[in-house]
Order: sequence, then structure tokens, then C-alpha cells
Amino acid sequence: MDREQDLYPPVKALLERQGYAVKGEVGAADIVALRDGEDPVIVELKLRFSLTLFHQAIARLKMTDQVYVAVCKPTGKTARRALRDNLALCRRLGLGLITVRQDGRVEVQCDPGPYAPRKSNIRKARLLREFDRLQGDPNSGGATRHGIVTAYRQDALKCAAHLAECGAAKGADVAKATGVAAATRLMRDNHYGWFDKVEKGVYALSETGTEGLKHWAYSWEETN
Repeated sequence: MDREQDLYPPVKALLERQGYAVKGEVGAADIVALRDGEDPVIVELKLRFSLTLFHQAIARLKMTDQVYVAVCKPTGKTARRALRDNLALCRRLGLGLITVRQDGRVEVQCDPGPYAPRKSNIRKARLLREFDRLQGDPNSGGATRHGIVTAYRQDALKCAAHLAECGAAKGADVAKATGVAAATRLMRDNHYGWFDKVEKGVYALSETGTEGLKHWAYSWEETN
């Protein structure tokens, strides 16, 4: 589908099967559907999700609670995430969401209505743990040119700095010197490639680790 108008016939057919009388381009609305004296249903059409689409749909909520947005169903590598994220946004705004496939099949992803997302105590606890573990405020200016500084990366920096100063060491000794209780496991997992295993339980700083300390120097200073 190349034009917004291409969405109109399948969406109209869907509404007519449900007993609505449907007309396009009524006032500012792309589609208006009426049935047996009920509140009107308004559908705003766009080929893809956009901020403008949501602005228009929210404006239509001044006329009726029954407002849908209709878009071509996303395709490609990030399609599932795009649909999931925008579906969550529609629910949060009280909007319905209709998707139209390239073959013309129409799918109602959600209907309009009040929505309150369930709170996740697990995610909340994870957020608070990360807050407590993160030393200083290394991301106060947003992401650095190398990325976000996490508590895990700060622990890796502590271990790397210790090895840079003292040379190869046992994981237990690194843990004691740095206060990173999981130092042995962190160096063994070696997510950043900063550590070389010298022998069982003993690790040294790799060339990548030396470069990592240079790149993350500011973040390392923030932890001390």
C-alpha cells in the first residue's frame, strides 16, 4: 500500500461488517462510522506510526471516546517491536489500533478504553538495585561517546584498574582490593574482553582492557 487512501476500503469494509454506516473525510476526521444512535467511531489513517498521527487521534477524543488509528502493519527487522511499543502507547492513550496488511487483511490490535499498566515489582527492584550500585552520576550528560555507564561496567573498571596497577592477580585478591565481590566471575565472563586468563583463578589485563581504561577514563574517575 502506497497511499493513505489505500487503507480506506479495507477499514471501511471491516466497519460495515459490524453494522456501521461509514463515510470518509468527514470534517477533520479521515473516517466516521455511525451505528444505531451510538457514539461515532472515528478512525485516523496513516501509512505508518508518527507523532502527527497520535496528535490527530488525541484531538478526535474531544468528540468521541471511540477513536482508532489505522496503519499499514509494520514489516521488516524491527516490525514486532514497533507494533508492540505503539500498541502499548495506544492503550495508554485510550486509543484503538487497527493494522492493515499488504494483502488487505485488517486486524484490530486493541479497542479504545481506559488502561492502567500493571506495575512490575521485579523491574522496580532491579531499577533500585542499579541505582544503589551505580557510584556517582557518570551519565549526567547523557550517554558518553562510548555508551552508558552501568554499575557492572564500573565494577569491571575497578578490576581493570587494579590489574593495570598491580599486574596479574587472583580473583579473590582483586575482589578484596576493589570491593567487587563478584570480581572472579566478572573477569571469567569477560563481557568486554578486558581480561586474559593466566591460569586457574588468575587474571591479567588484556590489550583491549588497557584501551578500555583510556576510553572510560572519565567514568573511572567518577567511581573514585
